[in-house]
Amino acid sequence: MHSATDAPFASILPTPFGALGIALHANALTEIRFLPPGCAPRHGTDPLAIETERQLTAYLADPHHRFDLPCHPAGTAFQQRVWAAIRAIPAGQVRAYGDLARSLGSAARAVGQACGANPFPILVPCHRVVAQHAIGGFAHARGGFLIDTKQWLIQHEQRR
Repeated sequence: MHSATDAPFASILPTPFGALGIALHANALTEIRFLPPGCAPRHGTDPLAIETERQLTAYLADPHHRFDLPCHPAGTAFQQRVWAAIRAIPAGQVRAYGDLARSLGSAARAVGQACGANPFPILVPCHRVVAQHAIGGFAHARGGFLIDTKQWLIQHEQRR
């Protein structure tokens, strides 16, 4: 687990489930990291940090918000295929790791690893990928605040 001081976040956005650390480099988003409840908020001064905060806040108000943020390319070709498939899952719906893996000609564990490596959670909504008969893991966690965050995000999208 990372602490809020492990990365030079341009901002730390408070959320109902904890906080989101927003990292930038060269006018692009490089990471959004889930941070535990209690992290001190820090609003950004960089125009991209301000816009990222605005769009994430818009999502928290309306889970159908469409993001338009410049993201620094990340991940392997396989991870990018998984993340593209995840972005196609509509808000309010979930898909099982195994089902997603079959559609990609892969294995559920590989899809789970790609989900855990996602540097842009919420923009690439890995919380919409669940185990066949349970919620599954989240961001390489099987418990704690990250699972609580996944549950919150799924419920948030199903409420609307």
